[in-house]
Amino acid sequence: MPAVLVFSARIFRKRPRATWRNELKIRSVMPLQRLNGGQMQNSRITDAHNNKRKWASFISNVTIPPLIAVLMFGLINYSLLRGFPFVAVTCITTLFAAIVPLSTLLIWETRANAKLDLDIPTRTERNRPLLFACASYLVGAVVLVAVHAPLLTTIVMFGYFIGTFFLFFINLYWKISIHTMGIAGPTTVVVFVFGYWGALLGLLLPPVIWSRVYLKKHTVAQAIMGAILGFVLTAIALSFVRLLAPINALV
Repeated sequence: MPAVLVFSARIFRKRPRATWRNELKIRSVMPLQRLNGGQMQNSRITDAHNNKRKWASFISNVTIPPLIAVLMFGLINYSLLRGFPFVAVTCITTLFAAIVPLSTLLIWETRANAKLDLDIPTRTERNRPLLFACASYLVGAVVLVAVHAPLLTTIVMFGYFIGTFFLFFINLYWKISIHTMGIAGPTTVVVFVFGYWGALLGLLLPPVIWSRVYLKKHTVAQAIMGAILGFVLTAIALSFVRLLAPINALV
């Protein structure tokens, strides 16, 4: 009997105040730890999203169609020309394929008090810049004919005019991707000139499609259709080179 009383006394004995205080501290700290843990997880998710967005923006900015056009024209001009003719023709192609279209876009956005954005996210706002680009490509093709530039260079410049004009009418109803079109078309040209090595330029297409979709500038369908349109229209233009003259013709 005394043993039972002693055991009962141990069970029902009051716990020291220090123990209760420690438990209260632990219970008060646990919600804060859970909150901090959730905040850290949300912070990691936000950082990962920001990093992806930075990469997507970087890819989109360095693969804008005018820059790719300058690279492509430089390559095909170097394969056909040397010395001063190469420099002169490359300056003409750079002027009308990149400098004039970009300049008119920036001037138009400034006068329209629009946000300076090379992407032009709103579909209806792309119409005028597309027409300005069409005019630049057409004038560029005429100038190339006047200076007796290589036939391939001239037809590719004229192909830019046809492709952009065609794109203008599509844009009236659907916001197709100019970025992917600006990769697929030049890739077709450099493959035509350099063979399989030209396909290296096409390696830019998957990351460009990802960046445009991730940034919510286009849907997957719009990005893919832009690439298909660029390939088809460029292939049609190059077929005229086959018909009219050999690839190394200078006029």
